[in-house]
Amino acid sequence: MAKKKEFDMGFYTYTEEEYEAYKWCIQNNIYISPLAINGIRWTITITNNGKEFTDPNNYPKVEIWRKLYEYCKYYYDKNKNKL
Repeated sequence: MAKKKEFDMGFYTYTEEEYEAYKWCIQNNIYISPLAINGIRWTITITNNGKEFTDPNNYPKVEIWRKLYEYCKYYYDKNKNKL
């Protein structure tokens, strides 16, 4: 029987500010999500109004969530007054 691959992304508790930035991104067609490279490393993909970008770096568990929310906060802070 083949073994199922498990992807352990760890647990991360976001702050209220991080969650607000995440929601704002989705509401403004900016989608930021983790992408598995293998069972222990991830990267981030960003789709911003139809254009896709992939972070050239990769991250271990838990750190992937910090990076995801960091990107959300970046887009939120950069654009919140423009849209």
